[in-house]
Amino acid sequence: MPPNDSVIAARKIYVKHRGGVLGIWFFRQMLKFFGLRGAYFLLSGVALHYLLFDMDARRRCMAYVRRRFPDAGFFGNVNAVYRLFLNQGQHLIDYYASLSKTVHFDLYMENKDIITKVGQAPGGFVLLTSHVGNWQIAMPALAHINKKVYLVRRPEDNQAVAHSFGVDWKSSQIRLISPEGDFGGAIEIVRALGEGAIVSMAGDRRYNFDSVRVPSFLGATAFFPYGAFHIAAACQVPVVVFLSAKTGPRAYEVSISRLINPVYKKGIPKKDQIARWVGEYTEVLEEFLKKYPYQCFIFNDVWKEQ
Repeated sequence: MPPNDSVIAARKIYVKHRGGVLGIWFFRQMLKFFGLRGAYFLLSGVALHYLLFDMDARRRCMAYVRRRFPDAGFFGNVNAVYRLFLNQGQHLIDYYASLSKTVHFDLYMENKDIITKVGQAPGGFVLLTSHVGNWQIAMPALAHINKKVYLVRRPEDNQAVAHSFGVDWKSSQIRLISPEGDFGGAIEIVRALGEGAIVSMAGDRRYNFDSVRVPSFLGATAFFPYGAFHIAAACQVPVVVFLSAKTGPRAYEVSISRLINPVYKKGIPKKDQIARWVGEYTEVLEEFLKKYPYQCFIFNDVWKEQ
């Protein structure tokens, strides 16, 4: 079920004080006159400010930090939180620099043959993204696929961010589907997949949607949404796990890590089959976080059922 009005209102309150117009303007000027290094230099102070004064932001990081670095201790955890803030800021700066064409980023695609093969098939497919790395900056890597792209995405809650980082969707080749519409946007998603399009969905953010239990994610039971797999199985289309990691100041590695074909089999409870598919996805996600531990921006406690 889609989130109710109280959930949406609470989320808007949470983000409204993060990233004001003036602060974003300073970053834009630093990027314009001093390049990425200048913007990153300013970011180091901003990240320290959030570390010292934003208790809620620290709390949202700690669920991940304590499980990814179980033996780090107090100072190790503090350092990990700071590095997460710093990395998230760098990814946002990179995204803006890419949108504004201020900086060119090199995209290296791993397992390109998988996405090419799926892209050449007549049907659509689900592109499963995650709040790790920088999937937004990696989307141009799909330019060689001749299919329409639909992005399942909530409206941006922070208006300063929406204004500064917003894309002109009317002129863009990408179309938006809001998960806060009727039936969570499922009708539009099914229609797009039926037309042979790519539908990009996040696999790690639940909000108020249904989730399934994963026996082990970073050493503990976790809960992840399963809507993408349920829809893919119903439409008989594959799910492509799409991840991207920052590997250098101007370089990203795009990984097509796993191709999952969710097909319901008779005699086996659907929820059990869905749990297996979600488990395949979280295995890939866990391997990514072992390699790039400071590029995790989920910032929600996926280990809590509610």
